[in-house]
Amino acid sequence: MKRVGILVGREKTFPEALIKNINERGGGSVAAEYITLGGVRHDAPPLYDLVVDRISHEVPFYRATLKRLALEGTIIINNPFWWSADDKFFNYSLARKLGVAVPKTVLLPQKDYITGIVSESLRNLEYPLDWQAIVDYTGLPAIMKPFDGGGWKNVSRVNSLEELIAEYDQTGTLCMTLQEFIDFDQFVRCYCIGQEDVMIMPYDPRKPYLSGEQYVYDPNYLSPELSVRVVRDVRTLCAALGYDINTVEFAIKDGVPYAIDFMNPAPDAELESVGEFYHKWVTEAVTNLVFKRLSESSERPRYRWDAFLNPAPIRIEAVASQTEQAARTNAPKVTAEKKSPKARKSPPRSRAKEAG
Repeated sequence: MKRVGILVGREKTFPEALIKNINERGGGSVAAEYITLGGVRHDAPPLYDLVVDRISHEVPFYRATLKRLALEGTIIINNPFWWSADDKFFNYSLARKLGVAVPKTVLLPQKDYITGIVSESLRNLEYPLDWQAIVDYTGLPAIMKPFDGGGWKNVSRVNSLEELIAEYDQTGTLCMTLQEFIDFDQFVRCYCIGQEDVMIMPYDPRKPYLSGEQYVYDPNYLSPELSVRVVRDVRTLCAALGYDINTVEFAIKDGVPYAIDFMNPAPDAELESVGEFYHKWVTEAVTNLVFKRLSESSERPRYRWDAFLNPAPIRIEAVASQTEQAARTNAPKVTAEKKSPKARKSPPRSRAKEAG
């Protein structure tokens, strides 16, 4: 019998529905259950053939455990090695290379640093920071958010240079990005399961969470041509990043879908949040993925980082080559950054050197 472990956080309806689906379909040959972890030995045999990971990005103990299970041959959805190394700023850069439209984005130095990082540790940083050149590139208003965050945490809209600096001063040790604000005509969040199955969901990020108004079922929300492009961009991004479960968000302006967030390997699937239709769809799609992965022949694992970080280089190169022509046709033109005089500055501070 093959065993499937489900590693979860606070969510309830999705993992419960997933376990029920897997057990019913498994018919005794495949069994799914919640994982229980204590002290994990480095030489213990793996207890599960496959693990669905929904929470390890927030719990280092879980993440370290999953890496060790992967080393022993357990199938992990999603790849814990790549998820550990990934960040949103890299993803924006990669998306542009693949011909997917993204907003203009700037990576910002941290405001504060951990104890032990002092001024001498930061000699490679530009100081003072040229804020005016940054906003000349992104434009205002703009969105500031962590370079590797999620769940709309620590996200703020800034409308002026003064607001930007004031918000930046509150970010502490978080590494942030500043991104062009897309005043969207339409907005969609897309499930992508197994890098192939895509569900486009009309989504309004301005509505409150669990209001029942964020997600709307409307299969005709996008034009046929725009739907084709969105599905293609979703598959391109998820194949390149190697995520088996992900959501990709697009802010659509003047017919151009700008990918603004596509690092969501544990996307919301709770019944109360996404609604019955999408909850049922994603549960079924993930169940199908579990059985597909269990049925695939597995090679002896390669104990090297490159094998985990880039498991299918040929496929990724194929995706890139297929989208090259589309990039020339569809991607918005990117203008060179303008040189601007220095504006108000807000220097990076070390807590070890911070003045009272």
